[in-house]
Amino acid sequence: MITVFFTALPGLLLLPLLISFIFPFIFQDLANFYTILRFGIRNKKYERKKPAYTILDMFLDKVDRFPDKPFILYKDEVYSYSKVDKLSNQAARALRKHGAVKSGDCVAIFMNNSPAYVWIYLGLSKLACSLALINTNIRGQSFLHCFRCSGAKIIIADPELRDVIEELMPELKKENVRVFFVTDTAINEDSETLLDKVKAASDESVPKSLRSFITGKSLAMYIYTSGTTGLPKAAFISHNRMLLATGLFDICRIRQRDIIYTPLPLYHSSAMMIGIGGCISKGCTVVLRQKFSASQFWDDCRKYNVTVIQYIGEVLRYLCNVPKRDDDASHNVRMALGNGLRTDIWSEFLRRFGDVHVYEFYAATEGNIGFVNYTNTVGAVGRANIFQKKLLPYEFIKYDVEKDEPVRDAKGRCIKARKGQPGLLIGKITSINPFAGYAGNKTNTEKKILRDVFRKGDAYFNSGDLLTVDEQNFIYFHDRIGDTFRWKGENVATTEVADILGLVTFIEEVNVYGVPVSNHEGRIGMAAIRVREYYEFDGRKLYAHVRDFLPNYARPRFIRIQDVLETTGTFKQRKVELVKEGFDPSIISDPLYFLDEREKKYVPMTQTIFDEIKSRKIKL
Repeated sequence: MITVFFTALPGLLLLPLLISFIFPFIFQDLANFYTILRFGIRNKKYERKKPAYTILDMFLDKVDRFPDKPFILYKDEVYSYSKVDKLSNQAARALRKHGAVKSGDCVAIFMNNSPAYVWIYLGLSKLACSLALINTNIRGQSFLHCFRCSGAKIIIADPELRDVIEELMPELKKENVRVFFVTDTAINEDSETLLDKVKAASDESVPKSLRSFITGKSLAMYIYTSGTTGLPKAAFISHNRMLLATGLFDICRIRQRDIIYTPLPLYHSSAMMIGIGGCISKGCTVVLRQKFSASQFWDDCRKYNVTVIQYIGEVLRYLCNVPKRDDDASHNVRMALGNGLRTDIWSEFLRRFGDVHVYEFYAATEGNIGFVNYTNTVGAVGRANIFQKKLLPYEFIKYDVEKDEPVRDAKGRCIKARKGQPGLLIGKITSINPFAGYAGNKTNTEKKILRDVFRKGDAYFNSGDLLTVDEQNFIYFHDRIGDTFRWKGENVATTEVADILGLVTFIEEVNVYGVPVSNHEGRIGMAAIRVREYYEFDGRKLYAHVRDFLPNYARPRFIRIQDVLETTGTFKQRKVELVKEGFDPSIISDPLYFLDEREKKYVPMTQTIFDEIKSRKIKL
């Protein structure tokens, strides 16, 4: 028996090496699945508690464990866990007393990054209120749409954004909306101050009984996303989903002693759900910056001893475009966490700034499926992990880009994409992997659901993204489909932009799409238009219109005037050829115009302008 054991021992010892040779990533796949499984089991325990255990409860636990540990670093200010706790108590009491805020209410937040954003969020959570995180770039009717669909009756706003609010005050007054500016100095007679009321309030703990009814499925906040169906949509973010987002910190093995740098806006899910939520879950320290600055990025990292940075693809490209310095690789950053990173920028970033482990991930704010590149493979967004797929089913299906719809067989069922073939990512909607949808119009939610995909009655979340899987099961982002493209880190819904352009008197018909630009992430907005009979194109009038009604990232930078806008046999506008042709005046005979910020109008597109855009003399 002993002889048999010692004879078999070398084989047993070599077995892991043999398995890893045949399946080189099997152990990393298993480790990742184990982390997800363990995290899921823990979250289920949290969900079963009454009331449910939430991000707020995690925060209060950290306050008890290390009250004096720095939670937020901002400029030269340090906010400990205890200090933020007390400020959030004061905010809750002030809003309850002076704003008549009660449990179950939704409150809109319209603020730039600051510690106040975080302690107001926590304070409202203590009152069992939800939040509507409104993008600070939106204006006019888009703002009113976002605000109204949340059901909120109170806006907490940054004084620096007063112009936006004051422009809308007549509409807000009609709806009895109260506006609190985060200041102790009066802004105008139609608004109220908040900071003075917070300072005067008690910092005693807020009774837990106020949130006794909270469940894991209760609304925590609305985060707005411009998907494929028009105006910004308010994605329903439950307390469960907030907890799920913190799992990324588990997968990436972020530690309690890490210092996280978050220059991304807090109204985005990356900063709020992953950055703030993740830091709370681990008891980390987070460094906030009001607005991203490429020139100050690494100086901030050195100043605060940052170990983990958050990014979107644009952020790392901006860093690579800053003039080189001798101390580029002199920092303590060991990890970068984010999404949308192009392969060439990824490689350049590593060459220039040193050995930083990049955790590129794929996810959507409202989606039910995501991937993480836990193997650090340059260019990939994750792996098609067979273990994860059993727990959280998803598929990549064939998609007809021209018809803008999934390919279905003779029986009406979708067809799975082959390896190496771009496919539409869809996530199966189940009890453990739900899709909560959007506030307001139920049509928006229904449009994101594909039904009868592989069998009658099944339902899948439509990600709106094409991805490819290679022979080693690495997943790569390919493109966005349909009516959405991405520019400056923001999703732009072409239907929304087209609706806004269609209001201009001289425009008869419009087709909006995104076109690639050399050395830039994503696609920039362009519109093909047909001018109304007996009217002429007016570049100054159109510029004024898009400036007033669209955020900067959504404004079409190029206009193409056509006599006829081509459609498919099913009367859908053709975009593929327009995208391919781009905005090069040397190959397009139609009149082209460029949005010139200095001239404050759309000017005729010339070869000189085109060349200066390519050489980056003109910045977009």
